[in-house]
Amino acid sequence: MPDTDPKTEELKLTQLERERAERERAESSPEEDEAFQHERRAEKARYLADKLEQRAESERRQDD
Repeated sequence: MPDTDPKTEELKLTQLERERAERERAESSPEEDEAFQHERRAEKARYLADKLEQRAESERRQDD
């Protein structure tokens, strides 16, 4: 039996990719307001990735 639900890991990887993309957009945005929006999206993606990691840890503990 796998340690974590594959969907959880896939979702986490998706959020990490979104974070990376939004940070790149923030860095290349010419306008401060636009850069701020991208930075906030990156922070949200990181938050979601962290929550998914907590979920994965919980799933691993349930399997033990």
